[in-house]
Amino acid sequence: MTQPAQHHGINYIEFASSDIERSKRFYEKVFGWNFQDFGPDYISFDKTSAGIDGGFRKGELGETPGKSAPLVVLYSQDLKATEAAILQAGGEIIVATFEFPGGRRFHFSDGAGNVLAVWSE
Repeated sequence: MTQPAQHHGINYIEFASSDIERSKRFYEKVFGWNFQDFGPDYISFDKTSAGIDGGFRKGELGETPGKSAPLVVLYSQDLKATEAAILQAGGEIIVATFEFPGGRRFHFSDGAGNVLAVWSE
């Protein structure tokens, strides 16, 4: 995630993969996507090759609902303000803010069955 998108715009999509290396080989071979490795459990792809920045995290298909589905990640210029707005609008924080290489993010439910994430530097 090198170039932040517009405030509250869709910026990243994350998929679960039961086999990170297989996913990497498949998307490189079929679609020509470029990847960056972040250890054995995470790889990212870039907007230049895939049309949007994103990644694959280690996870089993059929996990708890919301954990194996693609995760849409929004960008925020002010993570705390966005979190407060979500809570004020009746949303729920599902995963508390945590740090990762390049920033911080949290996951939320919109109360209608959708789980998304928000990140910032």
